[in-house]
Amino acid sequence: MRSLIPLLYLFFLAGASDHTMPFMEYLDQNHLVCLKWGFDKLEGNITFELIVNTTGWVGFGFSPNGGMKGSDIIMGGLGPAGTYFADYYATGNSMPLVDNQQSYTLLSLNESDGQTIVTFQRTIQSCDDQDVHITAQPIKLIYAYGPTDDISYHQARRGTKEVNLLNYMTRTTLTNFSYLNATVDNITVPPSQTYYHCKVMKFPTLSTKHHIYLVAPVIEHHDIVHHMLLYRCPSFVTQPYDKPCYMGDIGDACFTVVAAWGVGGAVFELPENAGIPVGGEDSDTFYRLEIHYNNPNMETGRTDSSGLRLYYTAQLRQHDVGVMTTGLLLFNHLQYNIPPKASQFHTYGVCNTSMISQFVNPLPDLQVFAVLLHTHLAGRKVRVGHYRNGTQIDFLSLDENYDFEIQQIINLGNIKTIKQGDEIAVECTYNTTNRTKVTKMGLATTDEMCLAFLLYYPAIKISSCISHPNTMHPLMNTNSRTSVVTTMSDQDEIAEYESLLKAVPQIQMASDDKNHFLFYETGFVREMMKTPTVTCQNNKASSRLGTSWIVNPAGIILLLLWIAIM
Repeated sequence: MRSLIPLLYLFFLAGASDHTMPFMEYLDQNHLVCLKWGFDKLEGNITFELIVNTTGWVGFGFSPNGGMKGSDIIMGGLGPAGTYFADYYATGNSMPLVDNQQSYTLLSLNESDGQTIVTFQRTIQSCDDQDVHITAQPIKLIYAYGPTDDISYHQARRGTKEVNLLNYMTRTTLTNFSYLNATVDNITVPPSQTYYHCKVMKFPTLSTKHHIYLVAPVIEHHDIVHHMLLYRCPSFVTQPYDKPCYMGDIGDACFTVVAAWGVGGAVFELPENAGIPVGGEDSDTFYRLEIHYNNPNMETGRTDSSGLRLYYTAQLRQHDVGVMTTGLLLFNHLQYNIPPKASQFHTYGVCNTSMISQFVNPLPDLQVFAVLLHTHLAGRKVRVGHYRNGTQIDFLSLDENYDFEIQQIINLGNIKTIKQGDEIAVECTYNTTNRTKVTKMGLATTDEMCLAFLLYYPAIKISSCISHPNTMHPLMNTNSRTSVVTTMSDQDEIAEYESLLKAVPQIQMASDDKNHFLFYETGFVREMMKTPTVTCQNNKASSRLGTSWIVNPAGIILLLLWIAIM
């Protein structure tokens, strides 16, 4: 990983002068598949350049859930007979079908130095039922390629990555590659389906304050590392240890999230005006690395040395970054049971920022720029609603096709401002039709969680703002008992139970970085608006110039002039 980072930045530096396609992402961990793009909302078009390390066929597409079914795909290459390129759609895990309406325009296709480079364009919105709409929300990109021009099964030469194409944050170029390692060292992973390992540590002393600007996963075994969290510890944690988590140790109190990584995630770079503070007056601070290992086959003799690498700089940025945990989290004395055989079951976690203002007053405007959504195997959708004066004004984030295998921090692209008194609600939708027993809220992979980690600035001394329905409330009667929930089979009965959980008082909890807690026992869940849908438009999209990335130099000049006169 260390050797790839400088190359990554050199690529950004080299590509920075390409005004037509200012954005770039590697779609794979080995940097063999590169996607560049740019768009013009005024014209309603988006242009892509796909660069793949092969001289065979290449494929790229948009997927509802990261798989083949329902995907909108292009495939092409440069063969003995010349260029070939077409628009396809997939009905399952089989050869895609040629789309009757060819919605993509090939601009160029060539081979150079063992790479195939294809440039193509399409409309942002499409009226073809076989095409996937491109919206301002993150979208799952898929790719595949072959060693020859015979389009056949790709085997392991495939992958998926979630990217926000229309709200993408550009990268910075730095030459300082100093980093801190938060990793475990050859620990033994027991033959258990779920295992949490914690390492409490102190970083090497940095006498002055620095900013972490990039977090890179260091994964030794991708098949068992599920997610990793790095927490900052309160001042009373003063001793290191390296052992299983949640055994009653003092490090269990470390719960201020500093950095996070989930399965399917990649390198995450912060905005150029913000960084995670480290060092200086906090040089004596301890940190807790928590790694969740998922070992479904309960293999023995597995060892691991995974963790996070934190790249930092002495060049301080304008803002300190904080991470706030929101959603629904298990409270020890309360049960939360998701019934089996539910086609869709909704849970809610709420946060009223008025609670936070009792720790931090006045509460500054919190500028949210990225979000990491998290559930386990039964999760299908996650939505984060944003309310002001009792009315929903926006979604901070949403994923209508949540995939347990693709959990990565998503840049929102545009900043979302949380003001004092605003409310946040995290809604998770689960499917348990393949389960015969209740699903509990808990740590195991077969348990469930419903969390949204909000990355924001300026950082405040708050670690979490979460809630749990009061399942001991008289309204619940006997419905909260595991035996009763287990016997639920009718969808109407399940929906009634879901409504009860939503209607009872929600116990809200806020905590700060010193492990102080504040509870509010009469919270409630507000109604959440329907997810906005894309309207099919045959005409070219119209929009303010300020919301577009113009794909020509003249357009960029006009954009700067427009900003100057605002």
